Amino acid sequence: MAKKRILFVCLGNICRSPLAEGLFVEAVATQGLHARYEADSAGTNRYHTGELPDPRTRQNAESHGLALTHRARTFGRADFDRFNLIVCMDQQNVQNVLALARNADDEAKVHLMRHYDPEPGDGQVPDPYFGGADGFEQVYQILQRATLGLLSRLESDPSLKN
Repeated sequence: MAKKRILFVCLGNICRSPLAEGLFVEAVATQGLHARYEADSAGTNRYHTGELPDPRTRQNAESHGLALTHRARTFGRADFDRFNLIVCMDQQNVQNVLALARNADDEAKVHLMRHYDPEPGDGQVPDPYFGGADGFEQVYQILQRATLGLLSRLESDPSLKN
């Protein structure tokens, strides 16, 4: 059985998406599902390519026992071929990803992260980059809920459809 491949996407790939990737990988490992899933993350711009996650994101994650070592990379058209599901942090990321979609199959892979959050709020994962520590903690809590919701959805609906 081939692994299901999930890609998390935000703007710069240094705050939200690498944290979502790390939380998803941790949830998969905790539930003993590592043979079934693979995760990665990317950004829709090139600002931080090759960089580790933002130090504030890493510090917040480490305060919860999670180490983040992902290096930022840019989302590309080939990611539609590599991944079964592309999960974006906000509506702008969705639009940026959809701008590269080649067809309806590509478009069908793109979803909002908070679609899987039991407390979806306005549907967006806020970007904590220009704020303080409280914003990074808020994003951690949102992504922890949403990644668990995503994994639950994947396990109950293996077709990866809405």
